Amino acid sequence: MNRPAYPTDLTDVQWLTIAPYLATSGYGRPPKHSKRELLHAIFYQARAGCAWRLLPHDFPPYRTVYKQFEAWREDGTWDRLQDGLRRAVRQSIGRSPDPTAGAIDTQSVRTGAKRGALTATMQVSR
Repeated sequence: MNRPAYPTDLTDVQWLTIAPYLATSGYGRPPKHSKRELLHAIFYQARAGCAWRLLPHDFPPYRTVYKQFEAWREDGTWDRLQDGLRRAVRQSIGRSPDPTAGAIDTQSVRTGAKRGALTATMQVSR
């Protein structure tokens, strides 16, 4: 890595945790950019909220970064990574790797009905 570190860069421990989820096919030519550098660029873009083409020039080319991001999205790498990290965190705190319950939506919704009334009080004009 021949560039200054960004706050979004992975530490060595974080990289060793994530690297197994980024499998290589072993076919084709060797990659020009490391997966770690591509992840650094993806995390920078996600944190900065900038357009892909506005990535700093010390990252790999934005088209390469975006293409890899899309490939990992299409092949389910992001889902496997998130699921694996969730399971590891749950096990590290002594819980079952898979949650047994969850809240889907806890937002309250107002309706046109009065409290305790069986029917709505909305008037229909005729």
